[in-house]
Amino acid sequence: MEVAVLFNHDIFPAGGITVLLAVLFFASSVQGRKTSNKPPTVEKKPKEIVTHGDRRVDDYFWLREKENPQVLAYLEAENSYADAMMADTEKLQEKLYNELVSRIQETDLDAPVRKDNYFYYTRTEKGKQYPIYCRKLENMDAEEEIILDQNKLSEGLEFCNIGAFSVSPNHKLLAYSLDATGAELYTLHVKNLETGELLKDEIKNTYSSIQWANDNQTLFYATLDEARRPDKAFRHRLGALPEKDELVLHETDDSYYLSISKTRSKKFILLNLHSKVTSEVRVLDADNPDAELSVIEPRKQDVEYEVEHHQDQFFILTNLNAKNFQIMTAPVSSPGQANWKTFIEHNPDIKLDGVYAFSHHLVIAQRENGLEHLLVRNLDNNQEHRIQTDETAYSIWANANPMFDTQTFRFGYTSLVTPLSIYDYDLNSRARELMKQKEVLGGYDKSNYVVERLTAKAKDGVSVPISIVYKKGMQKDGTAPLYLYAYGSYGATIDPGFRSTRISLLDRGVVFAIAHIRGGGAMGRDWYENGKYLKKKNTFTDFIASAEHLIAEKYTNPQKLIISGGSAGGLLMGAVINMRPELFHAAIASVPFVDVLNTMLDPTIPLTVIEYEEWGNPNNEEYYHYMKSYSPYDNVEAKNYPNILITAGLNDSRVQYWEPAKWTAKLRALKTDSNVLLLKTEMGAGHGGPSGRYDYLKKVAFEFAFVFDLLKFE
Repeated sequence: MEVAVLFNHDIFPAGGITVLLAVLFFASSVQGRKTSNKPPTVEKKPKEIVTHGDRRVDDYFWLREKENPQVLAYLEAENSYADAMMADTEKLQEKLYNELVSRIQETDLDAPVRKDNYFYYTRTEKGKQYPIYCRKLENMDAEEEIILDQNKLSEGLEFCNIGAFSVSPNHKLLAYSLDATGAELYTLHVKNLETGELLKDEIKNTYSSIQWANDNQTLFYATLDEARRPDKAFRHRLGALPEKDELVLHETDDSYYLSISKTRSKKFILLNLHSKVTSEVRVLDADNPDAELSVIEPRKQDVEYEVEHHQDQFFILTNLNAKNFQIMTAPVSSPGQANWKTFIEHNPDIKLDGVYAFSHHLVIAQRENGLEHLLVRNLDNNQEHRIQTDETAYSIWANANPMFDTQTFRFGYTSLVTPLSIYDYDLNSRARELMKQKEVLGGYDKSNYVVERLTAKAKDGVSVPISIVYKKGMQKDGTAPLYLYAYGSYGATIDPGFRSTRISLLDRGVVFAIAHIRGGGAMGRDWYENGKYLKKKNTFTDFIASAEHLIAEKYTNPQKLIISGGSAGGLLMGAVINMRPELFHAAIASVPFVDVLNTMLDPTIPLTVIEYEEWGNPNNEEYYHYMKSYSPYDNVEAKNYPNILITAGLNDSRVQYWEPAKWTAKLRALKTDSNVLLLKTEMGAGHGGPSGRYDYLKKVAFEFAFVFDLLKFE
């Protein structure tokens, strides 16, 4: 299932709309691994499932019973088994954890963001798990005001995540939401920033999407239905009882989800309705929160659009008659499609990913030949230029830009060797100022590493890009271990970015690579569409082709090739080890979406109906049989498999815990090898794993220890 969670930038790829799970570890040999601990056994309780006349028997369907003590006992038994198998690595885990922590600036401050007369920022303190949200008035020499300390909020909680975080237009109130389980069910709170007191306005079961009207008294928020889909928007007056809140919009179509945003101009509140292939935007005057909503353009199947406001017009980014999107304008007074006029034409070689409007400029996020670009258009003279980049493989994106009347644009930049960097860019003079670069302690020197951009030939002749990094001196003789990562779904692109944790791999001689396979968005809209629906198998064969290319070019060999993916990338892992198990030495599947057929046949599971437009609807016989042909759980066979480590989250609402649990049980019953198979379930977390930064690094240290113990690394 789709990943839409923000992760620690020191661990996960940054930029764009998605972000995904990338646990980094490696396995080479099971020699020396403890084998006296017997893996857990799972009772089979056969359930016959008949669909389209096809009879299937699911022996482990019962593991969906979350409240069943036997289910929890099984998950705990798998955790105990994993811990027992890793008992000899406890000192190594401690060493690795200290190594990972030693690279980060534990007490640090992010680049402050100006909003009106305030500078907002977060900072961290050594030994504390979570950020502290702060601000200063007028300049950074002023006295600090702590507006929210997540460390205090987390006291007594096993999990703590901030969803929405929105300061009122007059800067006197803070609306924020808190998830205390990892299930992405948020409780909304409002804090008086002048007194420090919490108001009585507490609203449960909210989505992480809220906006203030300009009266500083009205909040718009979204709630979730039984399938955890944001489907209703409410208008809340401070001090009113939540049960009295006015329902503004109810989206009854299960294939759509709702989000709430506000234009940078602060003139309009937008209620955005999206399916995977269709969108509709409702708009409301932020100065008149009691006004009725109006629609920009009623939804039309397969037509997507987004809206930005500028003076008396809207800029509309749309795929209408433009597969790679184009930008249109429309008058605020009559913004329907009949009045749309072309502003930037469709280009089949360049995909437009986003548009950001300022008082005198437009910034457009583009993608060409697999790389991101930021195009600046001066609205006064229509001159344009791209923000320059220096490296051949990188990631660049719009960062926090809350101000409308400004000529300063903030963007983020990183590469496989360049740490996360935040720049302020003058849209007129083109001068840039580095506001913050993530410091890497311990003497890191980017010149010690080599970055390359390779191309593999897919099964049907398509060229698949691969980004790769390794330490200088690596010999291309096929003896190096290599860690190959990919995602390949939802049009999301895993752009090459820096992670300080990855140094632990590179400095031990491990090559790191990202395969930009179809199903992702690296090469435009066609790239995505040729890896979904009835073309989903292109995602898997592209990945296999990438692995084969890296072996042929002697970057590694099958006995030293590790593969990894999370969520929908975990589906990729399950599919390719079913198809070509001999090609890989180990596979790492984090919160893997592997029980595709059963999940997509159950509309009560969160995200299922929404995702018919990603995977197809298995109630259609053609889609049913196609899904069945690649669904990892349904295609486990009695044969040898690579070493496998699987992670799960008991409270995961995106990929239910039972998918990795069932997959593990079936693999244990059928696989014919003696390779390692571990399942590690976070019993108090969800899709993104532990919420605290130190807890997460302990998790990474555990995974690295698994790898390095097998490799005989220290």
